[in-house]
Amino acid sequence: MSMNLAEGLSAGVQALGLNLSAEQQQRLLDYLGLIQKWTRVYNLTAVRDPAEMLTHHLLDSLTAVGPLSRHTQGKSIRVLDVGSGGGLPGVVLAICMPELNVTCVDTVAKKAAFVQQVAVSLKLPNLRGLHARVESLTDPYQVICSRAFASLPDFVTWSRSALADGGVWMAMKGKHPQDEIDALPGNVQMFHVEPLMVPGLDVERCLVWMKPETTAQL
Repeated sequence: MSMNLAEGLSAGVQALGLNLSAEQQQRLLDYLGLIQKWTRVYNLTAVRDPAEMLTHHLLDSLTAVGPLSRHTQGKSIRVLDVGSGGGLPGVVLAICMPELNVTCVDTVAKKAAFVQQVAVSLKLPNLRGLHARVESLTDPYQVICSRAFASLPDFVTWSRSALADGGVWMAMKGKHPQDEIDALPGNVQMFHVEPLMVPGLDVERCLVWMKPETTAQL
């Protein structure tokens, strides 16, 4: 039974309490279409079934929109999505939060090229794909995010040089990664773990927020 993707997306958006226009939802569906088309050639994702892509990729990435919106409060900031592959969650954030300036960085050239193609096809001036190692980036980003990328200690260590003053890390994880949190370098502080519910998926997900440890203030 092929599920109607538009209905599935709309129900998921509603379940997440997101306020997305018809145009934004169409862009998300068009993005899904581009992933499907390019995956045949470039193997962007292991998930091939469109209904599964909707839940495992789109809705999963959409869970970060509410928490990130609460953090940014509508401010126009620079977001770096590390090891974003086909652009998850970076492309989704760029579609849903046009005020953000989103860069998706990946060490695989064809994945960065795909994100560039998405930006052109979906007319997203606030999105770019960058082929680079995150350790080499020094431009400042106020939020650095990742989804299923690396352990938390590796993620913060590799991307540290790209974090703006006062910036934060936002990592999308499966179950509460206590061992990774315990292994964070001493100069990084985890300040919030937010449980996430993915509509249509019975899985544990959470968002781990971290920031550089500043000198203790009394």
